[in-house]
Amino acid sequence: MSRNAALKSIDVNRIMELLPHRYPFLLVDRIVDIDQDLSARGIKNITINEPQFTGHFPDNPIYPGVLIIEGIAQTAGVICADHAYHGEGRSVYFMTIDKAKFRKPVIPGDQLEYLLTKLKQKRNTFKYYGIAMVDGQKVAEAEISAMMVGKNGQ
Repeated sequence: MSRNAALKSIDVNRIMELLPHRYPFLLVDRIVDIDQDLSARGIKNITINEPQFTGHFPDNPIYPGVLIIEGIAQTAGVICADHAYHGEGRSVYFMTIDKAKFRKPVIPGDQLEYLLTKLKQKRNTFKYYGIAMVDGQKVAEAEISAMMVGKNGQ
């Protein structure tokens, strides 16, 4: 992250203003250390009370990898919506997942950190590289892209 940029954070209330997601599909609890829309760190606390654990290996609960990727995408969506459009009448649509890799299982009690870095932007389309970490160890990574659109789809 740029040392000269003013860093800020976004709490869950602001996240819900920027994204249409709600429980159980809101997969980022807060965002910290934002450097404009260039990079950020999102946090997700994994608890045994989450509904996916009743069906995803109930005798050995493992947080689904697809939800880790969605958390990476939501983190990217929040930072580009907050910075580029200030959340004004726009929605973020997840477009692609590339180069996704899963390294280690995530279990209840873990805290996921989503580390995002912007790779490029072309008009209203953004591409980010995201890493998911638990206790300083990489558990997943992917490149994702998203598009900002008006509420009527334009």
